[in-house]
Amino acid sequence: MNYRDLAKSVLEGSELTDSEAMGILNCPDEELLDLLHSAFKIRHYYYGNQVKLNMIINTKSGLCPENCGYCSQSSISNAPIEKYRMMDRKSIIKGASQAHHLNVGTYCIVASGRGPSKKELDEVVSAVKEIKENYNMKVCACLGLLKPEQAEKLKEAGVDRYNHNINTSENHHESITTSHTYHDRINTVQLIKKAGISPCSGVIIGMKETKGDVIAMAKSLKALDADSIPVNFLHAIDGTPLEGTDELNPRYCLKVLCLMRFINPTKEIRISGGREVNLRSLQPLGLYPANSIFVGDYLTTAGQESTADHQMLKDLGFEIDFVSEAPVYP
Repeated sequence: MNYRDLAKSVLEGSELTDSEAMGILNCPDEELLDLLHSAFKIRHYYYGNQVKLNMIINTKSGLCPENCGYCSQSSISNAPIEKYRMMDRKSIIKGASQAHHLNVGTYCIVASGRGPSKKELDEVVSAVKEIKENYNMKVCACLGLLKPEQAEKLKEAGVDRYNHNINTSENHHESITTSHTYHDRINTVQLIKKAGISPCSGVIIGMKETKGDVIAMAKSLKALDADSIPVNFLHAIDGTPLEGTDELNPRYCLKVLCLMRFINPTKEIRISGGREVNLRSLQPLGLYPANSIFVGDYLTTAGQESTADHQMLKDLGFEIDFVSEAPVYP
């Protein structure tokens, strides 16, 4: 497959066929650098050498009634994690201050659960208002399934983006969770778009899905028109149903990131959870197709030291996009 010609056709407005998409996932390892170069041509056209930094604060841990097989916070998990109820406003704002000092452009307020209670939503709304008054950064919320009036409150408070991942393909969804449907997730993304909030929706790779499922995920996100696409690579946690699952290698992870860039050329592609344990020594190469990473820790797993992330960006010759804006299309 000629990846450079494929990249050129994508920049000219063409969309990948399923056969071309499968060709990317099946890229021979000896052709991987050529694939990465071609994906970077697309990424550079829209984002140059800039990288967006994001940071998570886990404002509520565990205590979740859902049965997601990958999650240490779910009702069926026996993982020994810290559990606590919703943080107060001051603690959420303190996290924003830390994010500001790390040159983070998007601060992500995350809470476990099916969806927020009135009290939890009010705490987040109050914190967001103060954060937006004091810091020049975007705020993303990830609070589960929403009702229309809740989305409106978040919009009014100043929430710029809302994350609700599709996680996997529609075909594979019931193998991962049965306590909510794939369409529950799709409906939430559509609801936040209707409220005027930028949609963030992504996937988890490595949950025993097929390559066809991965292609379906990428194309579903294109159809949803998600502005930001977090690509998580499963960090299998002991005590969860996916404990011991180890299907990934760094080269395949890079091919998945390239696929996401080819299918969603204009979008923010973010390397998310599991980056450190799955990409390992090849982490820097992930930023040739992707243009965004998390710094700091994730929800219940540790990330890489932020100083190492900043050094990685410096070594690559990339620049931090402090205030994340929509790309300007030439």
